[in-house]
Amino acid sequence: MDCDQQSRKGVSAEEKRKRLEKHFHETSDVFQLKEIEKIAPKKGIVAQSVKEVLTSLVDDGLVTTDKIGNSTYYWSFPSTAIQHKRNRLEDLKNKIKQEEEKKKMLEDAIVDAKIGREPSEEREEVLKELRQAQETERALSLALQEYKDKDPAMFAAKEKAAMVAKEAANRWTENIWTIQSYCVNQFGMDRKAFNQSFGLSEDFDTLP
Repeated sequence: MDCDQQSRKGVSAEEKRKRLEKHFHETSDVFQLKEIEKIAPKKGIVAQSVKEVLTSLVDDGLVTTDKIGNSTYYWSFPSTAIQHKRNRLEDLKNKIKQEEEKKKMLEDAIVDAKIGREPSEEREEVLKELRQAQETERALSLALQEYKDKDPAMFAAKEKAAMVAKEAANRWTENIWTIQSYCVNQFGMDRKAFNQSFGLSEDFDTLP
């Protein structure tokens, strides 16, 4: 199927971005908007959508733009995309580190919480933060999975970062189990009552 046929059938916004970015990388040249609009149809991109696609690439840091005199120029080299991915990876690593620190604080809060009493506002707040931390952990793992699909060459480093976060989450879960066993053995507390007190579901478990 040629580009004209694909264009008539419709090309997704993400596919347009990939094709335009690829053209920049293949040519390693600098273009004005009108030049790109002439080239775009050959890539299966209608000229009317070029400006919108360019803007999205510029906003994401994948294409660089600068105004010289009365003209605006656009360019993107392979090194630009690599640096963008490295920056994104570093950002993900920092977020994972923040989540690990947050989980450590929450673990300490659980240990210090008063067990066996009626639910308190303090305990409810701790549980709320725990759930938010777990949701953020899952979101970060999904983001890393997306980067695995897009850039296999950098996957090893990202997989290691995801594994660190996963291990931290599982340690947190195991600590909960330790506290639960302590309350059951030392205070004769029912496991089901413990779970209800801390808002733990029946399928509460470590990450696979």
